[in-house]
Amino acid sequence: MKVWIDIVNAPHVRFFKSVIDRLEQGGEEVFVTARKFGDVHRLLDLFDIEYTLVGKHGVTLENKLLRSTSRVYELSKLIAREKPDVAVSKHSIELPRISFGLGIPSVYVLDNEHALAANKLTLPLCNCIVLPEAIDVWRVLECGADPNSLVRFNGTCELNHLQDFHYNPQIFSDLNLDLKKDKTILMRPEPALASYLEADCRKSVLSPVVNALESYANILVIPRFREQEEIFEDDKEVTIIHPPVDTFSLMKACDLVIGAGGTMNREAALLGTPVISCYPGKLLAVDSYYIKQGFMHRSNTLDEIVDMSLGLLMNNRKPRTMENDDLFQIIIENIYQGAANK
Repeated sequence: MKVWIDIVNAPHVRFFKSVIDRLEQGGEEVFVTARKFGDVHRLLDLFDIEYTLVGKHGVTLENKLLRSTSRVYELSKLIAREKPDVAVSKHSIELPRISFGLGIPSVYVLDNEHALAANKLTLPLCNCIVLPEAIDVWRVLECGADPNSLVRFNGTCELNHLQDFHYNPQIFSDLNLDLKKDKTILMRPEPALASYLEADCRKSVLSPVVNALESYANILVIPRFREQEEIFEDDKEVTIIHPPVDTFSLMKACDLVIGAGGTMNREAALLGTPVISCYPGKLLAVDSYYIKQGFMHRSNTLDEIVDMSLGLLMNNRKPRTMENDDLFQIIIENIYQGAANK
């Protein structure tokens, strides 16, 4: 069996790493493609995953359309030659269109119901859609998904990220961090270039949070791109973390994570680190799920964020275990089922 996996965003590298290893250990051939966006290619190199780089991410609506159209064209020629038995992706715009056009069964992983444009372009073309039970199924059906294609699971996609994680307690020293205070906070800015969030990439909702908390704790910031790095680089109390690094060990070692995104917040919660979400857009169903379960805090008000932060920094962490389905096995089974149905 030959499996095509298209990786288009940095978190997807960790998501698919264990899947790729399992398939290759089982004697299957895995063909990985990726686009140039953020740290995707650097993370693929870090995890020693062979891949073919095709296309880039766009910024403006016009640029997104042109880049995606060009990528569909280039990938179509490539995949027509490779002839995979099944195609797998997580929020790739191009893979469902190409796999549908070439008659290749597809397995699509979804955890963002707010990405309406992307979902309308992809979900109607997918043979199998794996999604968390936390997402309202009607939001998916409204985008044209076939109800018979849905495979729902208890939990969130970040479960797959931790499949083969081994904690490095020396992460601070390995990164040569000069930590002068007893407590350390890790922050992640908002996904300002995403089509589903209207944001200015030269500003961040975290700026006032950093200013308010930097006298209480060491502040580490992992920017998503150069413009975000420039927001914080002149602040001598802020340490910029340049990926790729072992972010899981870093999150686990820190006393608090404050994130204006989604993925890293949920990863930190699963690792047992206190998390405050200050995502500036409409909250995803998977984030609401974490908040209702008590694994994440939420606020967009500076005073509340500061009060929450100081309270969480003073309390001893008591990690809890979240009950989840075996997402890894669900994905593997549906990949084999998709190939069998070709």
